[in-house]
This record gives sequence, C-alpha cells and structure tokens, in this order.
Amino acid sequence: MLKHPRTPPSNHVDYPSGDSDHVAKRTRPLGISDEVNLPVSISPVTYMGQSHNSAFSTDDLPKTVARTFSQGSSPMSMDFHPRQQTLLLVGTNVGDIALWEVGSRERLFLRNFKVWDLGACSMPLQASLVKDPSVAVNRIIWNPDGSLFGVAYSRHIVQIYAYHGGDDVRQHLEIDAHVGGVNDLAFSHPNKQLCVVTCGDDKTIKVWDAATGAKQYTFEGHEAPVYSVCPHYKENIQFIFSTALDGKIKAWLYDNLGSRVDYDAPGHWCTTMAYSADGSRLFSCGTSKDGESYIVEWNESEGAVKRTYLGFRKRSAGVVQFDTTKNRFLAAGDEFVIKIWDMDNVNLLTTMDAEGGLPASPRIRFNKEGTLLAVSANDNAIKVLATTDGLRLLRTFENRSFDASRAASEAVSKPSINPISAAAAAAAAAATSAGHADIGASVVSISGMNGDARNMGDVKPRITEEANDKSKIWKLTEISDGAQCRTMRLPDSIRSSKISRLIYTNTGTAILGLASNAVHFLWKWQRNERNSSGKATANVPPTLWQPSSGILMTNDIADVNPEECVPCFALSKNDSYVMSASGGKISLFNMMTFKTMTTFMPPPPAATFLAFHPQDNNIIAIGMDDSTIQIYNVRVDEVKSKLKGHSKRITGLAFSHALNVLVSSGADAQICVWNSDGWEKQKSRFLQIPAGRNPAALSDTRVQFHQDQIHFLVVHETQLAIYETTKLECLKQWVPRESSAPISHATLSCDSQLVYASFLDATVCIFGAANLRLRCRINPTAYLPANVSASIHPLVIAAHPQEPNQFALGLTDGGVHVFEPLESEGKWGVPPPVENGSGSGMPSAPAVGTSGSDQPQR
Repeated sequence: MLKHPRTPPSNHVDYPSGDSDHVAKRTRPLGISDEVNLPVSISPVTYMGQSHNSAFSTDDLPKTVARTFSQGSSPMSMDFHPRQQTLLLVGTNVGDIALWEVGSRERLFLRNFKVWDLGACSMPLQASLVKDPSVAVNRIIWNPDGSLFGVAYSRHIVQIYAYHGGDDVRQHLEIDAHVGGVNDLAFSHPNKQLCVVTCGDDKTIKVWDAATGAKQYTFEGHEAPVYSVCPHYKENIQFIFSTALDGKIKAWLYDNLGSRVDYDAPGHWCTTMAYSADGSRLFSCGTSKDGESYIVEWNESEGAVKRTYLGFRKRSAGVVQFDTTKNRFLAAGDEFVIKIWDMDNVNLLTTMDAEGGLPASPRIRFNKEGTLLAVSANDNAIKVLATTDGLRLLRTFENRSFDASRAASEAVSKPSINPISAAAAAAAAAATSAGHADIGASVVSISGMNGDARNMGDVKPRITEEANDKSKIWKLTEISDGAQCRTMRLPDSIRSSKISRLIYTNTGTAILGLASNAVHFLWKWQRNERNSSGKATANVPPTLWQPSSGILMTNDIADVNPEECVPCFALSKNDSYVMSASGGKISLFNMMTFKTMTTFMPPPPAATFLAFHPQDNNIIAIGMDDSTIQIYNVRVDEVKSKLKGHSKRITGLAFSHALNVLVSSGADAQICVWNSDGWEKQKSRFLQIPAGRNPAALSDTRVQFHQDQIHFLVVHETQLAIYETTKLECLKQWVPRESSAPISHATLSCDSQLVYASFLDATVCIFGAANLRLRCRINPTAYLPANVSASIHPLVIAAHPQEPNQFALGLTDGGVHVFEPLESEGKWGVPPPVENGSGSGMPSAPAVGTSGSDQPQR
C-alpha cells in the first residue's frame, strides 16, 4: 500500500514534531559517509521509451476545494477508508487521531494519545513518557477491508483500533513495538493471515499477528533507523521493501534469512516506496538532507532507476510526500502546491494550489477511486479536493441525509404514522445509504421551522422514551446545570473590573483578557500528566501568569476615564506581541516580559479597534473614535492612509488575505469593503435593522471572516448575519425575539462551523454557521452561582483556535469561564433539520427577511 513520508528531523522542516528527544536522536550522524555515490541511472534525464498517448482531462484529477476542516493540530498522516470513500482518518503532531465523514463534514471520532496499559509497557517507554509526555503520530492507516486501522507513534507504541461503522471505534491491540519511534506501519497478508508490519528507530522491521498482537518476525540488517515499509506480493511471493535514513533500500521475505536486495535510494535519506494501484509499477519518493527531492520509477528486476521525474525545486522546505492514483498519475506536495505527473512522462504535467494556504511541503492522500484528495493546509487545516465525480459523490451524500431528514420529519408530523418506527426506519436507511455514517449527525427531524424546542409540545404525547433518542428526533440541546457540560472559572486572585476584550493565543495554550481598568490578564496552561497537550482546557486550571518582575501590562489611561473608553487589542501571529489601547495612547507589549516596547498615537482621536495586516505584522489597521481608519506602519512610525466612509466610531475590522480586502464596521451600523492595495472603498451597506428594533445610539457592529475568507459574520445587538464579501450581500440573518435580551457578542468557531453568541441575560447560544440555526442553549444556571447579581453577564466571547467545541466568556464581574461539551457528547447538540440539503456549506441563497418561518428564534 502507498506510504506518505513523515516530516523528518532536519533544518528544512516546516511542521513541528511532537517529540524533541526523537528529533535530536534522528538528526545525529548515522555513521555513514556523506559522499556515497548515487547510482549512475539516477541523474534526471528523459527516458527514451516514454509515451504520453492519452489526452489529459481536468476531470481526471481532484482540483475543486470541496471541504475544509480544522483538525486542531498539524496533520501528519491521513488515509481514506478503502470502501467508504468519504471516510478520512487523520493523525497529528500531538498524537491526536480523528475520523472525518467528508460528505457530512462531521468529525465522527477524536481521541488524544493515551497509553492504554502503562503497566504492560517497557521501562524505557515509561521513563520516556515521564520525561516528556509529548507524542506525535507518524502513520495512521486502514487495513485492506477497513475493519481495522493502525496508528504508529513517535514513542515505541503501535495501537490498533477496530472499526464497526459510524463513530463506533474500539480499542483492539496496543503493542510496545520498538525502542524509540515507530516510523511506519502497514498491513500485509502473508500465508493468508492479516499481519501488522512496523519499523523503527531501533533499525528493525517487525511483523505482528493482527488478531493477537503476537510477534511473528523480526528483520535485522539495516545500519540506520528504518524510515518506511512497503509490503507487496508478486506471483504469490510475499515480501516487504524497507528504507532507512542512510538511503539503503532492502527487501525481505517472510523468513529469517536476511535481506534479499540492497539498493541505494535517490537522496540517501528519507524515502518512501509505493506501487501503482494495480501493483505493476514501483515508485519511490525521497528528499536528501540538503533538500534535494526525487520521484523515480524502479525497474524491480534490475534494482535500477527506470526514470526520474522532473519538476522539483532545488531546496525543498520539508520532506516531499507523494501518492499515486488511477494507475496513471503521480502527485507530490512541494513549493506550496501539489505537483502532478503522468506516470509515462518525466515532465511536470500540472500543479494545483488548492486555493492557496498550503504549507511548503503539504501532506497528501487520494481516496481509492481517485475522486477525492486530502491535503494538509496551514493553520492545522485539511482541504479535500474533488473531481466532478467526487463532487457528485459528496452531493449524493448530502441529498441522502436530507431525504432521511425529510422522511423522519414527515413521519413525526403525520398522526396516522407511528413516529417511532418511521423515524427509526429513516435512521436505518440513512445509515445504510451513507455507509453507516453517524446517524445522530445525518438523521434529524423537525421541531418547528424556527428550531424552537417549545414547538415540540404537540408531538411529545406520541413519543416514547425510545423515540427521544437524539439520533432519531431532533430536539434543541438545553444546558441548565454545570454537570451537563465542562465549564471552569479561571483563577482570578487579582480582582479586576469587567472583562472588555478576550482572545486565545494562536497556539491555543493561553487566554489573554483586557479589563475595563486597562489591565491585561494572561492565563497559561502547562503541559503535565493531566494535560499532555498543554492546550487550554476546561479540565485543568491554568496559571494566572505574571513575569518575575511583577510588571502588569497596563494601557495608557492619562486623562481618560477607562470606564467610558472603548478598549481594543490585537495579537501578533507569533503570539510575541500584543498591541492594545484603552482610550489613551496605543501600547505595544512584549508578551514574554510584559514590558511596554513603545507607545504611539496619543488621542484625540482615540483608537477603538486594532487589526494586524495578515501578510505584514508591521502594518496595522486602526479604527478611531472619529470614524476614520488609519493604516499605520509601525516600522517607520507613519500613517500610510486614512480611510473615510463611516459616520461614527469604528467598532470592527477584518482582513481577507484571499480577497485582498479589509472589511470595516461602525457604530453607524454600516459595513464598508476596502481594497487593501490602494485602500479605495469598494462597497458599503447599512445593516438590515429589524422592524421595531431601536438599537442604542452607539451600538457596536463586529465583523469576522469565515474560514473560506469570502463570507463573514456580522454581530450586532439586534442580529447575527452572514454576508458575502464581493457583492456585500446578506445571505442569512438571525434575529432574537423582541422579548429576548440583546446580543452582547458572538464569534465563529475555529473551523467556522459554529457561531457562539452571548446575551445580556447571561445566556449563551450555539448556532450552525451555515444557516444560523440554533442547536444548543446554555442557561446562566449552568455556570453562575444562584446568588449572583442578575446584572452579571458576558461582554465578550472567544473561540479556541484549534478546538472547534471550546470557547471562553469574559464577564462583567471580571471573571473568565471556559466551556467544552461533555467528553461523552463531543459536540454541542445535534444540528436541526436541513431544509435545503446543503448540510454545512456556506449559504448561497438570497438574504432572508427578519420575520417568518425561515427565521430561527430564541
């Protein structure tokens, strides 16, 4: 089966490793000469016998970005299910593993690394984990029929899971396989018995019984850590190719007689081997320590390179990964794009950039039919590209989910039909047609067109306990008790004023708050046994951090009443600096030392909103209380442009690097779009204020871009709305009932699938971002003491940058609360019925009105 190379230890790596000891070990000299001669046939020359006799069609390659997921940590290895073409396994640099249903966009399964039986592990492994608990996934892969999958970790361990469809994933085997890292894992069938093949830093290859975990063979002979394995068979002869970090390729039969071949791999370092889907052609892809990359086809009988494919740049920024598809194409991730070759032509056929945002050496993986291609992207994202057939497959999946939803809803709404059996039948049908997808995600029933659980009243008498299962009849998830979710108030030994601004650091390991008294607070989570990732969590309290100097990060408030000003801040992409203002001069703080690096722009006018330019941290857009926007260059201390278009203070700024625009919003309830090259205003539009609503004279309007960088969320006390940027059209709008409290703040989840909104009555609501339909409501009783003042409520809400289901609230009493769903639930409620079959993609329908059955209500 085809292998993908992991990121190796090198100065060229653009992905973080989860194991610093592992890296240090693999970068030490391997005891071989750097001057080993390459085989003569390796030089990049055109193969004389090549042909390119079939016409290239763009439909043959996945080129349309159909899905984008936020994994939460860097994807290291991916694999599509061999039979259910839309199921994607992912393993990451912090040891997380996940299973995504690409069709429905649901993450069916997420598991953090954990040793199942520490007592059964070797003492070296136990000592290693105590010293540093961080672990990375080096390989995750399905077995040939998709009933099992294996995970190879950067520390000794291999874990095998059994898969029973949907989200039913069970522990099967845990093997303490190698001393050091397990660098690769594959399944094979010697003697018609399913086995697991592993290789590791201890220079060995081992074969294990996949049913019992018993060791069958140990192959020794490599003189360096073994980097990859490739089991195969020809004419009923079973064998394993292996490659090591000294560039040696060896082949082993399932006996104890040693290696049968000894080849030199191009690049003499990290190399993986793969056969074409029909098993007739052998390829390898490798990168040298100097960043030279090669894809070659081998003549197996002679052990020589048959052809070398052209098109790599001189210095790859990481180890290049590759894959094959349709017995015809080779693909590799290099130079921030996916490069494609026809197998019969050494010249590069085409490149695909997946709409941008790819790392230097993206990880890639085709599904078996070649209709989908998963690609790792920046910011811990995964993009899935599709062919026309792939798009049809995804649409079919969505339509099946929609049809099942409609069938279930019709069954419930018609008294003459037994709602229990009809809903269950629809659920079973959906599970069968969608390849046993998560029923809870794909089969939902109506509970009123506006998603209000109170409209279920006339149905309840006909529903038994069995039918109340959330996988059959949709019901709004209502959380009124702290035991129904995970929530924690962060330690606040320094009593503060109300929390006016709140943000997670980009690493997800800390939360920064700005109080109305101009003081900043930084809560940091530490990596320890209870929190191996070191990420923010509601399970483990953080430390309210201060440098040893005792300095507080405090904004300039000379001649300012901080309670009357508009606080604002922005965090640099590397979390090193925070730019902040509380009505006075703008301050630039060092986040490590809390020291003030500089101050600038004394009022008037005062800054009211700050945003770093996405391509240049030295360029800042500054919204002012005199309604202007100033584009300021920190390096030269100069205002480059002053943008005029609003009539009241600026309350929101958001950049789209994809569209090269800046979107601004103001207390005048107006939205403007500016070209960020020449800073000309392109479009402007006033919000659609619902009839009968009279917002405050200076009501804030906030804007935040969706992950697709084309749509953006608008937050106003009277509404939530989704706008499309190029036409500045409102596509969806959600309006609270007139009797409801105004919205205080809202934000998109990191994967842009949810909207978290807080209200002045201390309620928090969670919506699907695609259609702004309510799916979960958290009442104040779930997180506030019973005797607390009724005036305490959230002013600001922040979303974790990598965990889509985690968010934090900043309250008027100075408190900060972190929220996550129960681990048994894994998510906030279940999506309500989808009426247009479009699942969770961004809406494309015209703007809806502010009343009527299409409007979800609280």
